[in-house]
Amino acid sequence: MLQKLNAGNHAQPFRSPLNITRVQPGDILGEETTDTAFGPLAIIDHAVMKKGLTIKMHEHINDEILSYIGSGITYHRDSAGFEAPIARGKLMMMNAGASFWHEEKVKEDEVEMLQIFIRPNETDLSPEVQFHDKPVDNHDWYVMVGPEGSEAPLYVRQNVYILDAHPKAGEELDVPVYPGLTPFLYVMNGEIMVQDLTIGKQEAVTDLVNPLPPLVANEHTTLVLFFVERNAPMSKDGTISGLKNT
Repeated sequence: MLQKLNAGNHAQPFRSPLNITRVQPGDILGEETTDTAFGPLAIIDHAVMKKGLTIKMHEHINDEILSYIGSGITYHRDSAGFEAPIARGKLMMMNAGASFWHEEKVKEDEVEMLQIFIRPNETDLSPEVQFHDKPVDNHDWYVMVGPEGSEAPLYVRQNVYILDAHPKAGEELDVPVYPGLTPFLYVMNGEIMVQDLTIGKQEAVTDLVNPLPPLVANEHTTLVLFFVERNAPMSKDGTISGLKNT
């Protein structure tokens, strides 16, 4: 049976010039769970950052963090010595492990982005950072992230896959299946129909038993699709991924 996560009840721990809508994926399960995570998918921070903002150098521990830009450019600097502009089509995965520090600046137009926090399978792994250039407006699914050893261009230390797609109004899109993993489909921007459910911006849909049915885009939409092993071994000691209810 389809289950929907509605917008409007998400926490907002920060507001202008850094506006974060904190999506807790476990909320889609309602009273079936007390965990705010959906398996190892811990938190989706849907952020809007204003021009001139600097998020000073700060530490993450035991967080696996995918930065996914919807619009604008953020300038990244970290404790591994990397400095890079991150824009649409430029993915960054920070595998924080035992300790990882980073800073972000917005120099031009405001930035809309997702920071996606995954719980790693162990604590205090080695800190690493990865980058990957992907197509910008792929209509079909593009695999961005997968477990170590998978064919995905970026890896996460967990049994999780992350894909995106950008269907246009009226387009129908089948949802893939990863055997043994549960889907969680998030709408970053736009609106889709899944059977008789309308899923809009900052909303999500899952089915805990069956594959998700095909979707139809009501408008040009940005979708981020997760597949997770809900009962995977995981660390709950992450700086952000280990947070409880906010």
